[in-house]
Amino acid sequence: MFPDLSLFLLNLQTILLFTFMDYSDSFNFILTIIVPLYNEEGNLPRLASELSTYLNQTSTKAKVLFVNDGSNDNSSKLLEVLCTEYHSFNYIHLKKNSGLSTALKAGTDQVQTKYTGYIDADLQTSPFDFDLLMNFAENFDLVTGIREKRNDGLVKQLTSKIANTIRQAVTRDGISDTGCPLKIFKTNTFRRIPFFKGMHRFLPALFLLYGGNVKQVPVRHFERLSGKSKYHLFNRLIGPAIDLLAFIWMRKRTIRYEIKGKG
Repeated sequence: MFPDLSLFLLNLQTILLFTFMDYSDSFNFILTIIVPLYNEEGNLPRLASELSTYLNQTSTKAKVLFVNDGSNDNSSKLLEVLCTEYHSFNYIHLKKNSGLSTALKAGTDQVQTKYTGYIDADLQTSPFDFDLLMNFAENFDLVTGIREKRNDGLVKQLTSKIANTIRQAVTRDGISDTGCPLKIFKTNTFRRIPFFKGMHRFLPALFLLYGGNVKQVPVRHFERLSGKSKYHLFNRLIGPAIDLLAFIWMRKRTIRYEIKGKG
């Protein structure tokens, strides 16, 4: 009887020890990196390797949350395998493809850390540049990258520049590269911003609209080595033009007030 009791107590002690370690480990994270993806099976192994190397080298206690936006290739199965291999990786599968804004909201709804990072799965930006952004994260609600020496095709660069010019003229947010897929923001501030499809295009303007402050930081930009871009003429020019109408309406209808006194 006593040997059985001793064995039981030993097993209980082991379970409690690992539970406490897992809880403490989770509690110490300050940054969750959200990686939205759709049909990126060709990029996933290299992406996982880059993110893992970054997590092992950075002084920031960070983890990764993949948001699979309804992929119909082998991304879902590959993600599940990778997240069992890497301790600091987790994933959620969305039931259907819903777009980047929805993926960002779904991911942020799961975040429990003070800061949330965002990077695209195509690795045209480097996770190591999160360290550049983290230098300003304490003092700014949103820190966004500016892609230096863009490695995109001429058409993509041209349509992006046109869309950026139109957006700046309307939003007057002073942001030169709102589409840069490398950002860090304070999670609680982000959650106060209203969500709508296409809102990812106006994150700096929305942060400013709701009383936040924004910092731009130059980051590196690389050529896409695998997979296909999900952007084309419609969702780079026509789609944003339609979304601008939603932003204009929201800006006019936003409730603002200042308390003069209390009693």
